[in-house]
Amino acid sequence: MKTDEALRQTILDELEWNPSVTATEIGVAVRNGIVELTGHVSSYAEKRAAEQCVQKIAGVKGLALEINVRLPNHIQSADDEIAERAARILGWNAMVPPDVVKVTVEKGWVTMRGEVDWNYQRDLARADIEKLSGVIGLANLLTVKERVLPVNVKNKIEDAFRRDAVLDAANIKVQTRGSEVVLEGRIHDWHERELATQAAWSAPGVSRVTDHLQIA
Repeated sequence: MKTDEALRQTILDELEWNPSVTATEIGVAVRNGIVELTGHVSSYAEKRAAEQCVQKIAGVKGLALEINVRLPNHIQSADDEIAERAARILGWNAMVPPDVVKVTVEKGWVTMRGEVDWNYQRDLARADIEKLSGVIGLANLLTVKERVLPVNVKNKIEDAFRRDAVLDAANIKVQTRGSEVVLEGRIHDWHERELATQAAWSAPGVSRVTDHLQIA
């Protein structure tokens, strides 16, 4: 297991390696595997890039994201301009159902509401919005439509866990409650948690994934 200092250095190296992040503007602190990022960046997309850098590093147990977005004057936009661009980019995405995502913008903060069929559509809509210039924050309030889960969905999720070389499938327990999937057990780090929840969301009919996984 990495020490906090070794984990901190790994994160600093990853941030410096990533060309979409200005590493010199981001501070990193680690305590008992919990990472805190501080500082400021010039776009919401860069903030998300820094977050994703940390999420994929083995040994990270949690993340406190205290990075502020400070937009340069030349890319600041009025809320109606951001809303118009958001509607346009969502309309161009063939994987996001048309006229489903409703966007509101207040002082650069974007809120998405609506109901989609799959969680990956929520993720795609989020990815579209977070790269727009002028955005300083995003609340993804999209929900996934509730459906009846297939009778064998628990087995399908467990099979997906076993196919993943990183996941320790034997330590993850899957339960279903209506269209909700509940994950319990012990995992090694946050990256493994992300993989487990993504696999559960990929099952047909799932409208909610409840994560009770504990990091060892």
